[in-house]
Amino acid sequence: MQKRLLGLLCTFFLIFSCSMPVLAWNDMPLLVDDADLLTDSEESELLSRLEAVSESGQIDIVVVTIDSLSGEDAQDYADDFYDDNGYAKDGVLLLISISDSEWYLSTKGFGITAVTDAGREYIAEQILEELGDGAFFNAFMTYADLCDEFVQQARNGENNDVGNPLKAPFPLVRNLLISFGIGLVAALLMTGRMKGELKSINMQEKAADYVKKGSLKVTQSKELFLYTQTNRQEKTTSSGASDTHTSSSGQTHGGGGGKF
Repeated sequence: MQKRLLGLLCTFFLIFSCSMPVLAWNDMPLLVDDADLLTDSEESELLSRLEAVSESGQIDIVVVTIDSLSGEDAQDYADDFYDDNGYAKDGVLLLISISDSEWYLSTKGFGITAVTDAGREYIAEQILEELGDGAFFNAFMTYADLCDEFVQQARNGENNDVGNPLKAPFPLVRNLLISFGIGLVAALLMTGRMKGELKSINMQEKAADYVKKGSLKVTQSKELFLYTQTNRQEKTTSSGASDTHTSSSGQTHGGGGGKF
């Protein structure tokens, strides 16, 4: 009887354990808002977006906010945070330190390929103003969206680099109309002014009639070739790749940062 009961208990435990999801207790969430910059609803929406982007790109896209670096270098903090908290071998982490007004973007594995130095600079251009204005939720959502675009682009073999930059949408029709209008107004003003200055001059049949008699006397003419000069400069190219470094744990990272 006891053996039967023990067997039933073991069977029940086995079924129960198999039905439970696998939990990675050492893994940190993709959003760590220790500086408390976001509301609960903003945290929920941003975390959902980070999870969706990470799943679709098979890469961890992370946002970490802290109150202070406490004298630590931002690069070391971001790299170590990623390495020490169970994130995937491929990833991108955006670190924000409030009291230091400093940001750093650390890349690892395929993240180095997807977000090159040129790509990182582009992300900075899109989010620094929002970070400076305190619009952190908008900045983080923009970061997530751009990482998604960069990763998908890299998966298709088209890295975002110097030779293949991701560009903001360009309103072609609107800009053409504005340019045409400005050009038309400028041309009308200029030609109207020129026409007004020529009212005192009567049209002549021959070009010679415009020259005052005796004011021009050509005694000799000839053409002289003085010199020619050619400047040659070697054309330089940039691969647009990412500069890398080694973290304290011996892992390879790319990235960069600055102030906001």
